[in-house]
Amino acid sequence: QVQLVESGGGLVQPGGSLRLSCAASGSIFSINRMGWYRQAPGKERDLVAAITSGGTTNYADSVKGRFTVSRDNAKNTVYLQMNSLKPEDTAVYYCNLKVGGRSWWGQGTQVTVSS
Repeated sequence: QVQLVESGGGLVQPGGSLRLSCAASGSIFSINRMGWYRQAPGKERDLVAAITSGGTTNYADSVKGRFTVSRDNAKNTVYLQMNSLKPEDTAVYYCNLKVGGRSWWGQGTQVTVSS
């Protein structure tokens, strides 16, 4: 059984920063990909950023240069540092773990960017 627990969401003004964390527990293989997706009201859930256990990253074009994904393999934790936040970044952010063909999701954390 795999569990993903997210933290770090909240309300921030435009131009501000937030850091999301996601800790994975359970039967986790060392070779995996962890990442963040987001879903705004009425929209699909889209990839924001992801990082493999080897350190390879990929980002959505809309967040390149503003967001940074990182991980601590010893803690099975992935982070998302979000800088220069914009109102359009407002969404529920979900942590995701992929191992082979299997995928697990966190419960989601709300990020609201508003003045």
